Amino acid sequence: MRSAIAGAFGRSRVLAAGLLLAAPTLLLPLHSASASPADEGPPRGSARMGTGVLAHEGEHGLPTGNRAAQTEGVDVSSHQGNVTWSELWDSGVRWAYVKATEGTYYKNPYHSQQYNGSYDVGMIRGAYHFATPDTTSGAAQADYFVDHGGGWSPDGSTLPGVLDIEWNPYGASCYGRTPGQMVSWIRDFLDTYKARTGRNAVMYTSTSWWELCTGNYSGFGADTPLWVARYASAVGALPAGWSTYTMWQYTSSGPIVGDHNRFNGTLARVRALATG
Repeated sequence: MRSAIAGAFGRSRVLAAGLLLAAPTLLLPLHSASASPADEGPPRGSARMGTGVLAHEGEHGLPTGNRAAQTEGVDVSSHQGNVTWSELWDSGVRWAYVKATEGTYYKNPYHSQQYNGSYDVGMIRGAYHFATPDTTSGAAQADYFVDHGGGWSPDGSTLPGVLDIEWNPYGASCYGRTPGQMVSWIRDFLDTYKARTGRNAVMYTSTSWWELCTGNYSGFGADTPLWVARYASAVGALPAGWSTYTMWQYTSSGPIVGDHNRFNGTLARVRALATG
């Protein structure tokens, strides 16, 4: 009896081994079913201005028409690394925004080179904060931003900080918040930033995200400059509360580095925003 059992067990082991050798591909789906880092989405801190806009809305051409009353600018983050600012200056770029922070957990390691380098070639520059309303409060993120490169000084060359609030690259589009909760979070950030710096922050967003995630709230337009993102030949409809825009991010694929933008006015108007 024991011999028969042992023989049967031995034959089953040989059969199993033969199946493994003959058809190894049968096991590959089981092995690859576990999530890889790519399956989990981008790492926290990697978001840049327009990340979600490009993913959700795409790019549909470049602007046409007269640019005489508009001033070219760029925005950069760690994705661009050390930037050759003189090349951008020679191409006509006169202002820049640099990512400083994200949430309360990330600081751009290239911030100093980018922020100071743009200033050194003569650009008017400022810093932006990528908002993550699902991690900490608006007040906490505004404080973190100001404390890590997002401040303002009345030197005529420093633009007020920007709240970059857009499609969530890490999860749910509206960060798991209702429109009312989102509006409260934004107000918390804006109020704290103004209390810390004396300036109203600039709002960067896209109309489609604003409509979905704030219910197209109209209460910030009176004293918050708008930086609208739309990768098309025209700005299109603006979020509720704004009758005009201050800046327009029109492409995510600039001819040199960074996203490219147009300030809705001459260089004198850019300097006026910086001066306050």
